[in-house]
Amino acid sequence: MRMVALIFALACALGISACARLNARTTESSSSRAAESGATNSSGAETSPAAAAADLHAQASTNSATAPAKVDFPTQIRPILEARCQPCHFSGGKVYQRMPFDRPETIKTLGTKLFTRIKDENERRLIRDFLAQD
Repeated sequence: MRMVALIFALACALGISACARLNARTTESSSSRAAESGATNSSGAETSPAAAAADLHAQASTNSATAPAKVDFPTQIRPILEARCQPCHFSGGKVYQRMPFDRPETIKTLGTKLFTRIKDENERRLIRDFLAQD
């Protein structure tokens, strides 16, 4: 019984370690892109491109109550998807052939099914606005 528990604990530790390494690489590449773009929040701290895009959209929608701003896929939606869905849904990823998230058509087809990975309400609002556009 102890042997089974030991094997189980070892398997869990290896799985968590692999997941953490993958997450660290993804986070590292996201933060390097944020540093390259110079994105900062209101306190001057660096933010991810996804958060910066969602914040900009939230500010624009509160500033212009009369006409909603057009949501741009490459600059506003794609950074969110890169932060949440990379590497699998982007070039070289496991499911890129079936569901390439670098194409607006795929996002329009999936619609709100994307929200399984996207929990931030500002990002969800931005994607809803994108989906509502023609």
